Amino acid sequence: MRDHQPTHLDPRAPLVLDTKDLPRSPGAMRTLQRVVPAPASLGLELIGVAEGEPVSLTVRMESVSEGVLVSARAQAALRGECGRCLREIADTIDVEFQQLYAYEHSTTDATTDDDEVGRMQGDLIDLEPELRDAVVLALPLHPRCREDCPGLCPDCGVPRDELPPDHSHTQIDPRWAALSQLNGGQFKQS
Repeated sequence: MRDHQPTHLDPRAPLVLDTKDLPRSPGAMRTLQRVVPAPASLGLELIGVAEGEPVSLTVRMESVSEGVLVSARAQAALRGECGRCLREIADTIDVEFQQLYAYEHSTTDATTDDDEVGRMQGDLIDLEPELRDAVVLALPLHPRCREDCPGLCPDCGVPRDELPPDHSHTQIDPRWAALSQLNGGQFKQS
């Protein structure tokens, strides 16, 4: 058998589940609902769940022959900024995830790689890695404030939807810039 050396879990931590009241006979089931503070770094560069933001969890723990099958749903408020116009985004996320947590010293624990199934520490299960994976994978890489966001004007940086339709910037080809000084700046490029 392999010797797993995971970090010690704190049974009082918000995302640690204690299964001591769940019988180890296949088919036994418990459900719970709780609101926990979001852990740090629950998101991507432009969007995510702010640390400490309430995350509503609905969890079903079911005993199976080799461990505990956890099915969970998490809901939380998202904060971020639009990847096109940099406006603030406020939204919600609703994700579901499922993970088998193998009992210590079970056949599954001994015959699977560390990343294939979750590992229990005694009666404790750490939901944070699975919650993080579910939330991060559900987030858009390029969030937008709305589907048709036109972005910013590349010259002045003002959101395009705040500019008049005829908005433009006169661009002079740098090769002709010296000529623009002739005749009092009246030279026009054609």
